[in-house]
Amino acid sequence: MSDNTPTDKPINFIRHQINDDLDSGLHTSIQTRFPPEPNGYLHIGHAKSICLNFGLAQDYSGKCNLRFDDTNPAKEDVEFVDSIKADVKWLGFGWDGEIQYSSNYFPKFYEYARELINKGLAYVCFLTSDETREYRGTLKEPGKVSPYRDTSIEENLELLAKMKEGKYSEGECVLRAKIDMASSFMCMRDPALYRIRFDKHHQTGNEWRIYPMYDFAHCISDAIEGITHSLCTLEFQNNRHLYDWMLEHLDDFNKLDRPHQYEFSRLNLEYTVMSKRKLQQLVENGLVEGWNDPRMPTISGLRRRGYTAASIRDFSDRIGISKVDSMTDMKILEDAVRDDLNVVAPRTMGVIDPIRVVIENYPENQVETLQAPIHPQNENMGKREIFFSRELFIDRADFQEISPNKKFKRLAIGKEVRLRNAYTINATTFDTDFDGNITTVYATYDADTLGKNPADGRKVKGVIHFVEATKALRAEFRMYDRLFTLENPGKNDNFEALINSKSLIVTYGMVEPTMTNAKPELAYQFEREGYFCRDNKDVNEIIFNKTVSLRDTWNG
Repeated sequence: MSDNTPTDKPINFIRHQINDDLDSGLHTSIQTRFPPEPNGYLHIGHAKSICLNFGLAQDYSGKCNLRFDDTNPAKEDVEFVDSIKADVKWLGFGWDGEIQYSSNYFPKFYEYARELINKGLAYVCFLTSDETREYRGTLKEPGKVSPYRDTSIEENLELLAKMKEGKYSEGECVLRAKIDMASSFMCMRDPALYRIRFDKHHQTGNEWRIYPMYDFAHCISDAIEGITHSLCTLEFQNNRHLYDWMLEHLDDFNKLDRPHQYEFSRLNLEYTVMSKRKLQQLVENGLVEGWNDPRMPTISGLRRRGYTAASIRDFSDRIGISKVDSMTDMKILEDAVRDDLNVVAPRTMGVIDPIRVVIENYPENQVETLQAPIHPQNENMGKREIFFSRELFIDRADFQEISPNKKFKRLAIGKEVRLRNAYTINATTFDTDFDGNITTVYATYDADTLGKNPADGRKVKGVIHFVEATKALRAEFRMYDRLFTLENPGKNDNFEALINSKSLIVTYGMVEPTMTNAKPELAYQFEREGYFCRDNKDVNEIIFNKTVSLRDTWNG
């Protein structure tokens, strides 16, 4: 076992491989990379990969690159580049050296393409897209050889140069590898290496008219950067045969310590979709507010909802690394969030569905300042001021005219409850509107019961939260639920029809006055209600996004 092996990390097949490679001397240190395509925002599945690649580099005192595999200017944008950099930093990771781009290597890619042509291993093909599909064959039938496959080396070099000069139109021809049209692996049936694109590239501008295919650029980029362990998800398992073929036939990389690919299962999370294409479809069709909609599984959406970087890193550790595809229970992610917020989140009170309470025996025009802990288990976080007066707001669900059973521990006529960090009150009567909805509850308070230890020693089982009326702030609450009604909506071709109509419910309530200074993205525990954070988009409004509910055992 290598001396560099971390002893506090769960072992998995990737760590076993790294240990073996270090022990055998194949590598003296490890180099990983996180290589996103800048064609959308990152989601929780990418977070798993970020934690894996950067985490391994940290654990083994190695290095990890951030590289953008930017080979398709038609779908890429600097907006996505910037968002990806921000997400990696927010998750708590830093890349080694300068940010890398596959586009940095475009001149080298072109020379490697020429090398393959000179070795008789690549050719320019003028088959149409329909003809290419026909010639490719099926999983049961081998493909047919392209009529352009035996073009001379000299002519192929000239044709590639013309492609580079923009002498052909988009789709008119491609450069293909010459491998095996009868291979059982479809990716080995003379795959395309270069295609023509006239789009402006976000890094190279209009310098190039041809762009390498992802599979060609990806493995060579890894080799140029000295990546030791190329980690990817299982859908790229067959592509490993193409990557190995490519590096074995290029003189610069045909050596034992070249990059080797290792695949792990991708993250599939319940009640959402993890396909970047489908997420983009939701955005472009206006079915969500944007990439950072808190219902989206994007890192920016989770961040806006109040999820913490620590909880996402913990979630990645909990689900682990394997080679078995499975559906991950959303509760695992939510438990990781709760466990973190239970320790770090400041406490406050908010009334989401308010009704007014008038304390009839409390002096009019008097507002009393009380003290409440910012966190009940962490005295170092200090105290906060809360207020008490003749008029308060409580949650509608915390009052019933008649107590329905002995287990009902909230307010009812003739039933006493304690207000959190304040006095006990006893309801006497109430008002309703024309529809019978309760509008105001009248009560009395006991001045000798401030705090948790009433002077007379009697026990009050029920505790409810409240907000004093004169200083309360009106707030918008955005209550989020699962985005889809089915556990695995991605399997349905018409997945958009499965969107949960109740995935966002907006209501208005009251919060403590100190919440006017609440920081966006910082989650608070609204006592007895759940965790909420101030929205990071509408920062001039008092809007709170629900992060996650409390566990039942935490409800007061």
